[in-house]
Amino acid sequence: MDINSLFDLTGKVAVVTGGGDGIGKGACEILAAAGASVVVSDLTVEKAQNTVDEIVKAGGKAAAVACNVLKEDDLTNLIDFAVKTYGTVNILVNNAGMGGGGRENPFRIDRAYVERIYAINVFAPWQLCKLAAPYMQKSGYGSIVNITSMSSINNDPSMAIYGSSKAALNHIASNLAFDYGPMGIRINNVGPGATKTHALATVLTPEIEAKMLAHTPIHRLGEVSDISGAILYFAAPVSAWVSGQVLMVNGGGVQTLD
Repeated sequence: MDINSLFDLTGKVAVVTGGGDGIGKGACEILAAAGASVVVSDLTVEKAQNTVDEIVKAGGKAAAVACNVLKEDDLTNLIDFAVKTYGTVNILVNNAGMGGGGRENPFRIDRAYVERIYAINVFAPWQLCKLAAPYMQKSGYGSIVNITSMSSINNDPSMAIYGSSKAALNHIASNLAFDYGPMGIRINNVGPGATKTHALATVLTPEIEAKMLAHTPIHRLGEVSDISGAILYFAAPVSAWVSGQVLMVNGGGVQTLD
Protein backbone atom coordinates (compact mmCIF):
# COMPACT_ATOMS: atom_id res chain seq x y z
CA MET A 1 0.00 0.00 0.00
CA ASP A 2 1.35 3.41 -1.03
CA ILE A 3 0.47 5.71 1.88
CA ASN A 4 1.28 8.86 -0.08
CA SER A 5 -1.19 8.00 -2.83
CA LEU A 6 -4.00 7.79 -0.30
CA PHE A 7 -3.64 11.52 0.36
CA ASP A 8 -2.52 12.59 -3.13
CA LEU A 9 -4.80 15.18 -4.77
CA THR A 10 -2.59 15.86 -7.78
CA GLY A 11 -4.77 16.78 -10.75
CA LYS A 12 -7.83 17.44 -8.60
CA VAL A 13 -9.63 20.80 -8.41
CA ALA A 14 -10.94 22.03 -5.07
CA VAL A 15 -13.38 24.88 -4.37
CA VAL A 16 -13.43 26.37 -0.88
CA THR A 17 -15.83 29.03 0.42
CA GLY A 18 -14.72 31.41 3.15
CA GLY A 19 -11.10 30.68 2.29
CA GLY A 20 -9.71 34.05 3.35
CA ASP A 21 -8.94 33.13 6.93
CA GLY A 22 -9.48 30.64 9.73
CA ILE A 23 -10.60 27.12 8.95
CA GLY A 24 -11.28 27.99 5.32
CA LYS A 25 -7.74 29.22 4.79
CA GLY A 26 -6.39 26.12 6.51
CA ALA A 27 -8.46 23.95 4.17
CA CYS A 28 -7.13 25.76 1.10
CA GLU A 29 -3.55 25.39 2.25
CA ILE A 30 -3.68 21.68 3.08
CA LEU A 31 -5.54 20.77 -0.12
CA ALA A 32 -2.97 22.70 -2.17
CA ALA A 33 -0.15 21.01 -0.27
CA ALA A 34 -1.70 17.65 -1.22
CA GLY A 35 -1.51 18.65 -4.88
CA ALA A 36 -4.94 20.11 -5.66
CA SER A 37 -5.51 23.27 -7.66
CA VAL A 38 -7.57 25.36 -5.26
CA VAL A 39 -10.20 27.98 -6.02
CA VAL A 40 -10.20 30.24 -2.96
CA SER A 41 -13.38 32.23 -2.52
CA ASP A 42 -14.27 34.80 0.08
CA LEU A 43 -16.59 37.78 0.50
CA THR A 44 -13.86 40.03 -0.90
CA VAL A 45 -11.35 38.98 -3.53
CA GLU A 46 -8.60 40.68 -1.52
CA LYS A 47 -8.97 38.23 1.36
CA ALA A 48 -9.06 35.31 -1.02
CA GLN A 49 -5.98 36.61 -2.84
CA ASN A 50 -4.01 36.74 0.40
CA THR A 51 -4.55 33.01 0.81
CA VAL A 52 -3.67 32.40 -2.83
CA ASP A 53 -0.43 34.35 -2.47
CA GLU A 54 0.64 32.16 0.45
CA ILE A 55 -0.23 28.97 -1.42
CA VAL A 56 1.69 30.04 -4.51
CA LYS A 57 4.66 31.09 -2.38
CA ALA A 58 4.70 27.57 -0.93
CA GLY A 59 4.71 26.06 -4.42
CA GLY A 60 1.01 25.31 -4.81
CA LYS A 61 -1.64 26.24 -7.35
CA ALA A 62 -4.56 28.51 -6.48
CA ALA A 63 -6.83 31.22 -7.85
CA ALA A 64 -8.97 33.79 -6.05
CA VAL A 65 -12.56 34.83 -6.65
CA ALA A 66 -15.06 36.90 -4.69
CA CYS A 67 -18.22 35.12 -3.56
CA ASN A 68 -21.07 36.30 -1.38
CA VAL A 69 -22.83 33.03 -0.61
CA LEU A 70 -26.07 34.93 -0.01
CA LYS A 71 -26.21 35.69 -3.74
CA GLU A 72 -27.25 32.86 -6.03
CA ASP A 73 -25.47 34.46 -8.97
CA ASP A 74 -22.23 34.44 -6.98
CA LEU A 75 -22.64 30.73 -6.25
CA THR A 76 -23.11 30.00 -9.93
CA ASN A 77 -20.16 32.21 -10.82
CA LEU A 78 -17.94 30.42 -8.30
CA ILE A 79 -18.42 27.03 -9.92
CA ASP A 80 -18.21 28.54 -13.41
CA PHE A 81 -14.94 30.24 -12.45
CA ALA A 82 -13.47 26.97 -11.21
CA VAL A 83 -14.42 25.17 -14.41
CA LYS A 84 -13.11 27.96 -16.65
CA THR A 85 -9.87 28.22 -14.67
CA TYR A 86 -9.04 24.57 -14.01
CA GLY A 87 -11.45 22.55 -16.15
CA THR A 88 -13.68 20.89 -13.55
CA VAL A 89 -14.59 20.58 -9.86
CA ASN A 90 -13.61 17.48 -7.86
CA ILE A 91 -13.70 18.72 -4.27
CA LEU A 92 -16.06 21.22 -2.63
CA VAL A 93 -15.52 22.54 0.88
CA ASN A 94 -18.58 24.43 2.12
CA ASN A 95 -16.91 26.40 4.89
CA ALA A 96 -18.53 29.85 4.79
CA GLY A 97 -21.00 30.24 7.62
CA MET A 98 -22.52 32.67 10.08
CA GLY A 99 -23.91 32.79 13.61
CA GLY A 100 -23.21 31.16 16.92
CA GLY A 101 -21.31 32.50 19.87
CA GLY A 102 -24.32 32.38 22.18
CA ARG A 103 -25.61 35.69 20.84
CA GLU A 104 -29.09 34.67 19.68
CA ASN A 105 -31.46 35.94 22.34
CA PRO A 106 -34.67 34.18 21.28
CA PHE A 107 -36.76 37.22 22.19
CA ARG A 108 -34.69 39.70 20.20
CA ILE A 109 -33.88 37.98 16.93
CA ASP A 110 -36.43 38.23 14.13
CA ARG A 111 -37.47 36.29 11.05
CA ALA A 112 -35.00 38.15 8.84
CA TYR A 113 -32.15 36.94 11.06
CA VAL A 114 -33.38 33.36 10.95
CA GLU A 115 -33.72 33.44 7.17
CA ARG A 116 -30.23 34.91 6.78
CA ILE A 117 -28.62 32.23 8.95
CA TYR A 118 -30.36 29.46 7.05
CA ALA A 119 -29.54 31.05 3.71
CA ILE A 120 -25.82 31.06 4.54
CA ASN A 121 -25.52 27.82 6.52
CA VAL A 122 -28.01 25.61 4.69
CA PHE A 123 -29.14 26.91 1.33
CA ALA A 124 -25.72 28.03 0.03
CA PRO A 125 -23.99 24.68 0.72
CA TRP A 126 -26.94 22.79 -0.77
CA GLN A 127 -26.92 24.97 -3.90
CA LEU A 128 -23.16 24.63 -4.38
CA CYS A 129 -23.48 20.86 -4.05
CA LYS A 130 -26.14 20.91 -6.77
CA LEU A 131 -23.98 23.06 -9.05
CA ALA A 132 -20.75 21.11 -8.54
CA ALA A 133 -22.13 17.56 -8.63
CA PRO A 134 -22.44 17.23 -12.44
CA TYR A 135 -18.78 18.15 -12.88
CA MET A 136 -17.74 15.73 -10.17
CA GLN A 137 -19.70 12.93 -11.81
CA LYS A 138 -18.27 13.67 -15.24
CA SER A 139 -14.70 13.80 -13.89
CA GLY A 140 -15.07 10.50 -12.06
CA TYR A 141 -14.04 11.94 -8.69
CA GLY A 142 -16.20 13.86 -6.23
CA SER A 143 -15.90 14.71 -2.56
CA ILE A 144 -17.97 17.31 -0.71
CA VAL A 145 -16.99 18.42 2.77
CA ASN A 146 -19.37 20.63 4.74
CA ILE A 147 -18.17 22.44 7.84
CA THR A 148 -20.79 21.93 10.51
CA SER A 149 -20.39 22.62 14.24
CA MET A 150 -20.46 21.09 17.69
CA SER A 151 -23.50 23.32 18.11
CA SER A 152 -25.39 20.94 15.83
CA ILE A 153 -25.44 18.38 18.68
CA ASN A 154 -24.87 20.54 21.77
CA ASN A 155 -27.60 22.18 23.83
CA ASP A 156 -26.69 25.75 24.75
CA PRO A 157 -28.57 28.98 25.48
CA SER A 158 -29.00 31.57 22.75
CA MET A 159 -27.87 29.15 20.02
CA ALA A 160 -31.15 27.73 18.70
CA ILE A 161 -31.01 29.11 15.16
CA TYR A 162 -27.32 28.59 14.49
CA GLY A 163 -27.36 25.14 16.08
CA SER A 164 -30.43 24.00 14.20
CA SER A 165 -29.02 25.28 10.90
CA LYS A 166 -25.89 23.19 11.41
CA ALA A 167 -28.00 20.21 12.44
CA ALA A 168 -29.87 20.62 9.16
CA LEU A 169 -26.52 20.58 7.34
CA ASN A 170 -25.70 17.27 9.04
CA HIS A 171 -28.99 15.75 7.92
CA ILE A 172 -28.57 17.07 4.40
CA ALA A 173 -25.22 15.30 4.13
CA SER A 174 -26.49 12.00 5.48
CA ASN A 175 -29.37 12.03 3.01
CA LEU A 176 -27.52 13.39 -0.02
CA ALA A 177 -25.05 10.55 0.41
CA PHE A 178 -27.79 8.29 -0.99
CA ASP A 179 -28.45 10.62 -3.93
CA TYR A 180 -24.81 11.28 -4.76
CA GLY A 181 -23.31 7.85 -4.10
CA PRO A 182 -24.45 6.36 -7.43
CA MET A 183 -22.84 9.39 -9.12
CA GLY A 184 -19.47 8.56 -7.59
CA ILE A 185 -19.65 11.47 -5.17
CA ARG A 186 -19.05 11.32 -1.43
CA ILE A 187 -20.39 13.90 1.02
CA ASN A 188 -19.30 14.25 4.64
CA ASN A 189 -19.26 16.87 7.38
CA VAL A 190 -16.51 18.05 9.71
CA GLY A 191 -17.70 19.51 13.01
CA PRO A 192 -15.09 21.69 14.68
CA GLY A 193 -15.05 22.03 18.41
CA ALA A 194 -13.78 25.27 19.93
CA THR A 195 -11.00 26.17 17.52
CA LYS A 196 -8.57 29.06 17.74
CA THR A 197 -9.81 31.38 15.00
CA HIS A 198 -10.61 35.07 14.78
CA ALA A 199 -14.30 34.23 15.18
CA LEU A 200 -13.70 32.43 18.47
CA ALA A 201 -11.45 35.23 19.68
CA THR A 202 -14.39 37.64 19.51
CA VAL A 203 -16.20 35.79 22.30
CA LEU A 204 -13.47 33.90 24.16
CA THR A 205 -12.49 34.93 27.69
CA PRO A 206 -10.26 33.07 30.15
CA GLU A 207 -13.38 32.09 32.08
CA ILE A 208 -15.11 30.69 28.98
CA GLU A 209 -11.98 28.82 27.95
CA ALA A 210 -11.70 27.25 31.40
CA LYS A 211 -15.31 26.04 31.19
CA MET A 212 -14.69 24.59 27.72
CA LEU A 213 -11.54 22.78 28.81
CA ALA A 214 -13.38 21.27 31.76
CA HIS A 215 -15.32 19.24 29.17
CA THR A 216 -12.32 18.50 26.93
CA PRO A 217 -10.31 15.31 27.61
CA ILE A 218 -7.50 16.44 25.30
CA HIS A 219 -6.96 19.50 27.43
CA ARG A 220 -6.51 22.30 24.89
CA LEU A 221 -8.53 24.23 22.35
CA GLY A 222 -8.39 23.18 18.74
CA GLU A 223 -6.00 24.52 16.14
CA VAL A 224 -6.92 25.17 12.52
CA SER A 225 -4.55 22.36 11.55
CA ASP A 226 -6.66 19.91 13.59
CA ILE A 227 -9.68 20.74 11.45
CA SER A 228 -7.89 20.94 8.11
CA GLY A 229 -6.48 17.45 8.67
CA ALA A 230 -10.02 16.08 8.91
CA ILE A 231 -10.99 17.98 5.76
CA LEU A 232 -8.08 16.44 3.89
CA TYR A 233 -9.12 12.97 5.07
CA PHE A 234 -12.58 13.36 3.56
CA ALA A 235 -11.29 15.04 0.39
CA ALA A 236 -8.62 12.43 -0.35
CA PRO A 237 -8.78 8.88 -1.74
CA VAL A 238 -8.05 7.46 1.73
CA SER A 239 -11.76 7.90 2.55
CA ALA A 240 -13.03 6.42 -0.72
CA TRP A 241 -15.67 4.28 1.06
CA VAL A 242 -16.82 6.93 3.53
CA SER A 243 -19.93 9.02 2.91
CA GLY A 244 -22.81 10.53 4.84
CA GLN A 245 -20.72 10.89 7.99
CA VAL A 246 -20.21 13.67 10.53
CA LEU A 247 -16.79 13.76 12.18
CA MET A 248 -16.60 15.91 15.30
CA VAL A 249 -13.06 17.21 15.87
CA ASN A 250 -13.30 18.35 19.45
CA GLY A 251 -10.58 16.94 21.67
CA GLY A 252 -12.92 14.15 22.74
CA GLY A 253 -15.31 16.52 24.51
CA VAL A 254 -18.45 18.54 24.02
CA GLN A 255 -17.22 21.98 25.09
CA THR A 256 -20.49 23.23 26.45
CA LEU A 257 -20.20 26.10 28.88
CA ASP A 258 -22.03 24.64 31.85
